[in-house]
Amino acid sequence: MSAEPTAAAAGPSTTAENPWPVRTVARKVGEWINRLGAVWVEGQVTQISARQGTNTAFLTLRDPSADVSMSVTCPMGLLRTIEPPLREGASVVVHAKPTFFMNRGSLSLRANEIRAVGIGELLARIERLRRLLAAEGLFAPERKRKIPFLPRGIGLITGRASAAERDVLVNAQARWPHVAFKVINTAVQGSLAVPQILHALSKLDRDPDIDVIVIARGGGSVEDLLPFSDEALCRAVSAAGTPVVSAIGHEPDTPLLDHVADLRCSTPTDASKRIVPDVREETQRVHQLRDRGRRALHGWVDTQVRLLNQMRSRPVLADPLGPIQRRSDDVEIHRERGRRAMLTLLAKDQAEIASARARLTALGPAATLERGYAVVQYTDAEGNLQVLRSVSEVADGASLRVRVVDGAIGAVVAAEAEEKL
Repeated sequence: MSAEPTAAAAGPSTTAENPWPVRTVARKVGEWINRLGAVWVEGQVTQISARQGTNTAFLTLRDPSADVSMSVTCPMGLLRTIEPPLREGASVVVHAKPTFFMNRGSLSLRANEIRAVGIGELLARIERLRRLLAAEGLFAPERKRKIPFLPRGIGLITGRASAAERDVLVNAQARWPHVAFKVINTAVQGSLAVPQILHALSKLDRDPDIDVIVIARGGGSVEDLLPFSDEALCRAVSAAGTPVVSAIGHEPDTPLLDHVADLRCSTPTDASKRIVPDVREETQRVHQLRDRGRRALHGWVDTQVRLLNQMRSRPVLADPLGPIQRRSDDVEIHRERGRRAMLTLLAKDQAEIASARARLTALGPAATLERGYAVVQYTDAEGNLQVLRSVSEVADGASLRVRVVDGAIGAVVAAEAEEKL
């Protein structure tokens, strides 16, 4: 077997012709890990193995926000000094040095100090996360979606055979017997709670038959309700396309999920009352609305009947032909007045015309001719007849036209005649 190559001789990489042995890779990994030194690690204890008669205890430390876990070893004496005794599900801070075991190719943390995270520290961390999520707008009222009045299907995420599951199902079915539930049972505390709830939430959110999702759990301590203040869960609920109802614990319990959810219910029983209507109350409301509608319709009809009766009692509708007849009589009276006024005016004008005609007749030449006078006319140089006004206007032998009352005669001018005249 060839000698183990050094890091300087190997260069930055290996090749198929010049590979590293497994021991070299394991040694280098161990060297890199040793350079990390001791670190403080926070996580949730998911498993404790401490057998009597052994000097080493084995723990599994898990990140509650991700599916990542590591093995931790510590002296049994260190585990016995922790008060209260360490239990599974507890949040701890561990001071440990990463150790790589070359023979097994495994990584473990060797702890020399373990501190349980107290209630005050947990609440402080939850408060810091609450301020962060609030600053990002995850609690804003305008982003919350309205819960359907009557969902087609309801998704329920809760513990198996839990009182919360029974309260939601029994009370909801009592209010609306035909309500359809799809229940997914998950862990509701401990290290497995957040991943299982996230998986159930994603599954129900993709289901087209689910209109609302309820996450329910009974009351408990701050540590028990810690998964419902997890950042990953809060962000998943905020990003869900289906409205989410939070029904965690009792009235005083307010995990961060209550602020992110579209509807916060104080208890699982309260959730069942707010996600479905009460069939008895709705039936009674329908009856009340129907009665109100009937009374309103009857009142409207009665009002219209009274208005019609009032309109029918008016003279114009009680005797519709009377006004027409009266208007006809008025038209006849005015027509007769107009006829009489026109006849009077015509008679007056006729009398005036007769008077004017009499005056014209008296002043006209015909009346003068009737009294024995005659009109003598001669023809001037231009051939026009002119009335003879002077003897100097004609000469002897000129032709004259003499008009008398009953006709005209011709005459010739003679000197003797002129002398006689």
